[in-house]
Amino acid sequence: MSGLTRRLVVLLVVLFPVAAHAAPSAVAKREIQGLMDALSSSSCEFQRNGTWHGRDEARKHLQRKYDYLLKRDLVDTAEQFIERAATKSSMSGRAYQVRCPGQPAQPAAAWFKARLAALRGSGAPGR
Repeated sequence: MSGLTRRLVVLLVVLFPVAAHAAPSAVAKREIQGLMDALSSSSCEFQRNGTWHGRDEARKHLQRKYDYLLKRDLVDTAEQFIERAATKSSMSGRAYQVRCPGQPAQPAAAWFKARLAALRGSGAPGR
């Protein structure tokens, strides 16, 4: 490779860096779908900005947030989905909560992380 070619390659790498995030892998898509399914099949409620919502409404809300993140290439792992979509309101900054029958409310991030661990086979079964 000539000196000019090397400089051109370096210039292109500097000017056009590889995207910071790739699209979710097939595994990540399955895990995120599994998290959504866990919410939909649970008997838990989801609190957003101080109001409790049923699982179907909660799933629709999280799906909209996920779609938004996908369009902007801002989520490529299940952990990023939890952090960027399922943890807190992007409008108010208030943390989401999940409340399941017979259990105290807990941060949604903890609930989804436990579901992810269960999906991956390293945690307790979903509630």
